[in-house]
Amino acid sequence: MRFLLLLLLAATPAMAQRDTLTIGITQYPSTLHPNIENMAAKSYVLGFARRPLTAHDADWALVCMLCETLPSLQDGLARLETTPDGRPGIRITMRLRQGLRWGDGTPITAEDLRFAWEAGRAPATGFGPAEMYRSMYELIVVDARTVEIRVDRVTFDFASMGDFQPLPAHVERAIWQADPRAYRTRTLYDREPTNPALWSGPYRVTQVQPGQGITMERNPMWSGAAPHFRTIRVRTVENTTALEAQLLAGQVDMIAGELGLPVEQVAALERRTQGRFRVEYRPGLIYEHITPNLDNPALADRRVRQALLMAVDRQRIVDQLFGGRQTVAHSNVNPLDRMADPDVHRWPFDAARAAALLDEAGWRAGPDGIRRNAAGERLALDLMTTAGNRSREQVQQVLAAQWRAVGVETRIRNEPPRVFFGETLRQRRNQGLSMFAWISTPENVPRSSMHSEEIPTAARNWSGQNGGGFRNAEVDELLERLPITLEAEARRPLWARLQAIYAQELPALPLWFRQDAHVWPMWLEGVRPTGHLNASSLWAEHWRAR
Repeated sequence: MRFLLLLLLAATPAMAQRDTLTIGITQYPSTLHPNIENMAAKSYVLGFARRPLTAHDADWALVCMLCETLPSLQDGLARLETTPDGRPGIRITMRLRQGLRWGDGTPITAEDLRFAWEAGRAPATGFGPAEMYRSMYELIVVDARTVEIRVDRVTFDFASMGDFQPLPAHVERAIWQADPRAYRTRTLYDREPTNPALWSGPYRVTQVQPGQGITMERNPMWSGAAPHFRTIRVRTVENTTALEAQLLAGQVDMIAGELGLPVEQVAALERRTQGRFRVEYRPGLIYEHITPNLDNPALADRRVRQALLMAVDRQRIVDQLFGGRQTVAHSNVNPLDRMADPDVHRWPFDAARAAALLDEAGWRAGPDGIRRNAAGERLALDLMTTAGNRSREQVQQVLAAQWRAVGVETRIRNEPPRVFFGETLRQRRNQGLSMFAWISTPENVPRSSMHSEEIPTAARNWSGQNGGGFRNAEVDELLERLPITLEAEARRPLWARLQAIYAQELPALPLWFRQDAHVWPMWLEGVRPTGHLNASSLWAEHWRAR
């Protein structure tokens, strides 16, 4: 008996050792290509297997990921100069860290940055953000690890290169050169995602089940800190109730807050399970909103958008559906951001004023209570969001009821996230209202979502994130002035004006700024939620099982 007990004790450490982490998320990436489309699910997955040049960390500080040193004017890695056409410009030196390799062992070099730059500057490729590549008018390869980037403007965030990611030129360049317009559908990131040559992070993709999950194993070519877990499995469960059930059944170890359960569902889970999981609520730069398609004549009328917003009791929704854990939004700038204007206009809940505005806009109540215009057309709007997200679906029901009270008919049509983000939003197919969230970095100038040049079109191969089709000349000017205004205090009035226009014009209907609820097993440590666009997975090599 004693001999058996000793054997069991000796076996316990090995049996308890955890080398696999299974993570549940609610969306599946529409593509794994790092430079095509923006989707939170893709950012989270790629955090394990890719690294950008720079990122903002959990303390909201800009740090190097692939680069050796953040360039600055003080250290000479950034130098002011004059562009060939006589404008103020800047020359930025970026040097890659020593020992970086793709998963097949090929060194990551300046040629990989050059290829990303070449493809990004070709409009047919459809990379975003297009303006960044346009402004980087020359890239000079200095040596195998160093490039100089000449930019046609001096911006306050010139060192931030999170959107400029190297691409493996040795396997992708020939595909792109063969047909730049078709590249987005022929890239190996979608056709052959388990090719190790595509991956540069602590993990590499080894198995893909489209729509269901992605498995990643340790990347033997990774030169950074050795990751603790041998295998990372990211499982997609689009229905949040089913995702919670898988957590309770032990089919997933954790639920990523970036793409997990809504806060009210987690709060209830936390009460029921009483210490089984570790939960952290993290407020962040996550802006839940409704984007109207302004090509729709009804939604093109600012009075209709204002009426739709006033007809919604956002504070009541936050209190009753989210337990008061969200912050009602009045513009697209989070109060946590240093450039938030505390005096921005706040639309109240006022159904009577909303009805009066709709009357003024020519929409009169019909015999069935639904408003019609002079031509007899009903004020009926499609409202779309990601299917299976219980929280958003509950919000849709409340919105439909509150809009019905002022004579607006709502038709709820939802799609799986990979379709909604990958096709419908990208190609502006929904002519009504789209509910989703933008996730940003600190003091992020929203050019891609508000500038008139960023409206997706077939000619641009659907790049750009201004899916509502918002056009405003003063906003375009502000978005161009903000990045080149170097002093923070000088930017403040520009930000205030941008928020004032936003609050009146309502290119999107502000709902609230989200808190993310992270659910971890008690044995997991080292995960640090960031509360912004750069996901916690970018630091996965520091995650440990205790």
